Amino acid sequence: MTDPQPATAPTPAATTAPGAPTTAPPNASPRPPALETRDVRRDLPLGDQTIEILRGIDMAILPGEFVALMGPSGSGKSTLLGVLAGLDRPTAGRVLVDGIDITDMPESKLAVVRNAKIGMVFQAFNLIPTLTAQENVEVPLYVGDHPGSAAERAKEMLNLVGLQHRTAHRPNQLSGGEQQRVAIARALATDPAIVIADEPTGNLDAHTGEVILELLGELRARLHTTFLIATHDPRVAGRAERVVTIVDGRLQDG
Repeated sequence: MTDPQPATAPTPAATTAPGAPTTAPPNASPRPPALETRDVRRDLPLGDQTIEILRGIDMAILPGEFVALMGPSGSGKSTLLGVLAGLDRPTAGRVLVDGIDITDMPESKLAVVRNAKIGMVFQAFNLIPTLTAQENVEVPLYVGDHPGSAAERAKEMLNLVGLQHRTAHRPNQLSGGEQQRVAIARALATDPAIVIADEPTGNLDAHTGEVILELLGELRARLHTTFLIATHDPRVAGRAERVVTIVDGRLQDG
């Protein structure tokens, strides 16, 4: 099956992608950064040694920005994504999401913040195979306090990504591109402060990947959604306003 066509933020280490817009984010405002880290470090024990994975990460992503995170294998990119998403805790430093410090937050409260403030899109889609597209999008709406009907919100999001005709289909009845559209709709369902996408085109062919990138750009323009996309593909990074590069656990310019 194929697809149809409240603190001052530190200056991030970044480079502007070729051809990326140079204007301010469309919903620039006095709001705090959608996502901010302050001297974030992550160490892991290895026998009688300690391995430094993240070595003082300072970054800020403003509301409405479209940022790409790049880095070679072993650079600390995956560890950083886990810390940013509240799935892992830093050894030192602070992580703030929409002005909320989640660093030492108890897991019960952290789960609520993750649900309300962070949307996740994964390379492998991570849809529940026994649920329909609509039911998959409804899942995060049954956690925490979200106004209105979960079913109606899910239908609205699926319509937004062009899948209004696939609401009753299960993942194995959808193409890869359609499954990723469902995953994007699910990530947007709670109106999060930021959507973090980990290699969102990694399991797709080149054409379908381009279609998904176009969709993300359209959603950013229409909804003023903040996106952080982790990728190793320069073509994906070229769609972003800024490119942040991590090498050996540190952010680098250029």
